[in-house]
Order: sequence, then C-alpha cells, then structure tokens
Amino acid sequence: MGSPFNLIFYGDDSTKATVLATEAFALIDSLNHIFSDYDSTSELNALNRTAGSDSFVLVSAPLYDILKQSLEAAEQSHGAFDITVGPLSRLWRQSRKQQRFPDVNEIEETKGKVGFQKLRLDTATHRVQLFQTSMQLDLGGIAKGYTAQVVVNFLSSKGIASALLDAGGDIACSGAPPNKQGWNIGINMPEQANDLLKKKIQLQHGAVATSGDVYQFIEHEGKKYSHIINPKTGYGVSFQRNVTVIAQDGATADWLATACSILPIRQAKKVVRRQHAALLIGVLKKNKLHFYQTRNFNRYLRTME
Repeated sequence: MGSPFNLIFYGDDSTKATVLATEAFALIDSLNHIFSDYDSTSELNALNRTAGSDSFVLVSAPLYDILKQSLEAAEQSHGAFDITVGPLSRLWRQSRKQQRFPDVNEIEETKGKVGFQKLRLDTATHRVQLFQTSMQLDLGGIAKGYTAQVVVNFLSSKGIASALLDAGGDIACSGAPPNKQGWNIGINMPEQANDLLKKKIQLQHGAVATSGDVYQFIEHEGKKYSHIINPKTGYGVSFQRNVTVIAQDGATADWLATACSILPIRQAKKVVRRQHAALLIGVLKKNKLHFYQTRNFNRYLRTME
C-alpha cells in the first residue's frame, strides 16, 4: 500500500510469537494484494478494469466490506471522502513525479470520472458495479487503517492481549503494554516531519490516524498542494493543516483523517462527533500555529517525562 508496516505485540512464548508475526504479515500481504492500486494484479485494479460494464462483479469479502464502509463514509462526510477519486489521484501522482502542474482543462475532464454515486453495491450477492467508463477506485484513505485493525483483531483472536500495528502512520491497538496505562503515540507538528507536540496520546483498544502534506505535495507559484485531493474541486488541498483523529477502529480513524483534511473545521468537528471520535487539527497561518479540537481530545493526552 506504499507504506511500511510495523508490528509490536507481547507474548510469553517466543516460538508462538514468531509464528503469529509471520501469519500477521502474510495477512497484510494478502490484503495488500486485494486493496493496492500500486499492484497491477490486485483485485482492486481488476475491478477498476471493469469500469463501464453493464454487469455487476463478484468480489471477495474483504473488498466488499471495505467498499461498503467507504460508501457509508462518503455519505457521512458529504463527499469529502470519496474512493472514486482514483483518476484524480493518478493525475496528481503523475504530476508530482514529473514536477509539473496539471492543466485546468485536464483537471476538469478528470473530475467527470469521479463521484461515489457511480459505484453500486448489490447487498444480496456482494457484487459491485462501476457504471461509468474510466472510473478508478482508490482506497488510499482507508485501506491502511482497515488493514491495521484486521491484524490487531486477528492477534486478539489468537490470545494476544497487547498489540499495536503502525501502517504508515495509521495505528490500531488492543490492550496496553505490560505495566503501562496505554500505548504512547506522538503527534506531528504541522509542516514538520520530526517535531512532535510535547503531549502524547495514550490509548488502548482504539485507533489513531494522522494526515498532512509534510511528505507528499507539489508546489506551484509559491503555493503547496497536498496529495490529499478534494473530490469536488479536483485540486490537492492547499491550506497547511495537520489532522489527528482518534476513533474506535482503524478504518474509521483513517477515512476521518482524510475527510477532516478537506472539510471546513466546524463541519469536520460535526462529522467526527457523529462517529464518536476525537479530533485535533493544527493549522499554520502566516507562520503562526493554531489548534482546533473536539472537547473529548484532551482525555487522551498525557505529558511524558
């Protein structure tokens, strides 16, 4: 999925732990082969190649599940999170690689291929239809969090009470490490790859996702455009914002972090509250840092010595 995956868990049997770690990473590989748009042989790309077909396509249980959650997320976020943004994602990815800014007409033409209403699910048969030609699904805003949660749940089913999976910054965890109150998770400062806030998140049985433009962006006429694309405008988000979401599961934290990178702050808070999640947004305005958060975010923060 284009990111490193790091797994930590505690057990009292090193042989069993080695076996479980191997099984966990095999599970990650299997889900990557389903969800990745970087892998030309993935199930997602096979589905993308059916775009414009009149018939529904039978998909695997994991792919159907994540598509179902993605459509619900699109509705909850008023379209800010939209997995049909694939054509725009690929346009901007290619532009970053070539160090060129997309043409206005190019963006407008590509926007016509986007819209979550063009994705149909048959709940009775678990079949899927992409009914417009050249549609492309992009699960980059939900797949890592979803996968992290699946792996943590798998380890819990095997008797592992304390585990954490970091999927490129999207984190899911179960119980706290031995003799600890929870997992301690740092929060990036806006526009900083290595600087963290003094307080850290302390969490167990939950998920954290962060989103920002520190690592992936394109600059044009003195303005930074993030890799996070607003489906309604077709452009990468241009305001300097770092988003941290705490939610009950990895998929929800992941898509909320993407949506809250796009939505106006007041609307982002409302969407997060409806999901019983917590939100912190750091915004850099004229070199001055401003923070906005839901009231429940502070309950997770701890000052570390």
